[in-house]
Amino acid sequence: MSTVAVTGAAGFIGRWVVDELLDRGYDVIGLDDLSNGSPENLATFEDEDAFEFRKGDVRDATTVENLFDADTTACIHLAAEIDVHESLERPEDHFEANVVGTQHVLEACRATDTRIGLMGTCMVYDMADSKAGIDETHPVKPASPYAGTKLAAENIAESYYHGYDLPVTLLRPFNTYGPFQEVGVVPIFVERDLAGESIQIYGDGTQTRDLLYAPDCARFVVDATFSDAAVGEVLNAGTGRDVSINELAQLIASEGTDIEHVEHHHPQSEVPKLLCDPSKASEVLGWEPEYTLEEGIGELRAWLEDR
Repeated sequence: MSTVAVTGAAGFIGRWVVDELLDRGYDVIGLDDLSNGSPENLATFEDEDAFEFRKGDVRDATTVENLFDADTTACIHLAAEIDVHESLERPEDHFEANVVGTQHVLEACRATDTRIGLMGTCMVYDMADSKAGIDETHPVKPASPYAGTKLAAENIAESYYHGYDLPVTLLRPFNTYGPFQEVGVVPIFVERDLAGESIQIYGDGTQTRDLLYAPDCARFVVDATFSDAAVGEVLNAGTGRDVSINELAQLIASEGTDIEHVEHHHPQSEVPKLLCDPSKASEVLGWEPEYTLEEGIGELRAWLEDR
């Protein structure tokens, strides 16, 4: 049985990727330093013979090297610092994890000729001012050290594809939400609604997001990583539908829940409009999202109520 190494396995998306890989019959070795991830996210897999968890940091080259052996068929690199606001306060942390850590993963993949799916972010894109979705040719304009370091990691990975012929696929899912997510606008809004608290919107709430449900994202990540047609490519994943934060709050708020606007801490880092054009993923992978926003929110609400 072939093995897939997953960095950031205990994180929100990592947990769903592990689940998807195990469902497809792969052995999985997950690495996470648990600074953002949680052991609880992986509790479901504790009794799985096909899953092994290792606590470690991608900033340590030896730890990364030890993930790979002759049975390793692919690496899905998700480990990263991911907080936009914190990146503006502590940019060096994002550089070390997102750039240096990625370099270590790429070197380990190069040494073992292991294909890699590298998780990027839609936050690297410049603002869009039309009704058309953002495709992979859209200009980039990172507005935070988080976005800047993720774009730098992509550029380094692309250099390994061109310079060493390493099978690299660059993945840019749009805003992903779902169970096991600790931060993010959708779970925060739902949790506040369930608690009977007001839903607080940063800024005027006109900013839009294309919201992708976590299982759909995990399918995309695995499909793209193993697709020969996707090697050397950048692929977006999204629903092709954006929603304003004001509209999202209205969709989530129960009767009697107040919605209020509060001051935005870092308005310069806000991307006004994020709408994905997922047509390339459809053409290259045959991938399509299966969940509507309403269905995803409903499943998330049920999961939070039962937790």
